[in-house]
Amino acid sequence: MTPHAALYALHLLAALIWVGGMFFAWMILRPAAVSTLEPPAQLRLWLEVFRRFFLWVWPAVLVLPFTGVGMLHLSYASMEAAPRYVHMMIGLYVAMLALFLRVSALLLPQLRAAVNAENWPEGGAVLGRIRRVIGFNLVIGLALVTIVAIRPTF
Repeated sequence: MTPHAALYALHLLAALIWVGGMFFAWMILRPAAVSTLEPPAQLRLWLEVFRRFFLWVWPAVLVLPFTGVGMLHLSYASMEAAPRYVHMMIGLYVAMLALFLRVSALLLPQLRAAVNAENWPEGGAVLGRIRRVIGFNLVIGLALVTIVAIRPTF
């Protein structure tokens, strides 16, 4: 296996974990939780889901820039020589990272505090904000995957 192939495989796996996990949570888990669980149980479930999911997302978030920069150095003489879609990937990664950090560092502690205080209305409001941020991050992630898949010439 070439160094580029190894970096590409790790990069792809990290992206699949992150974007695929958000897709699963948004499209499958959330509707199932809403239709079968009472709000307190939903909030407790989401705390556990985020805890487990973020154990995978944190390494993915860290692997992506290292493997991306590695492939960049192996494939192009400089950043200026890289195709535009590579620049777009970097920018979209930074946007996704900022949204992930917002959920992880700001919103998740608020959700945890509301659940621990059994303040279900506040917990529901925070979960709604988390849902919107993750939904926006999912849209960015799906756009990023689409851009890479078609590798535009612009």
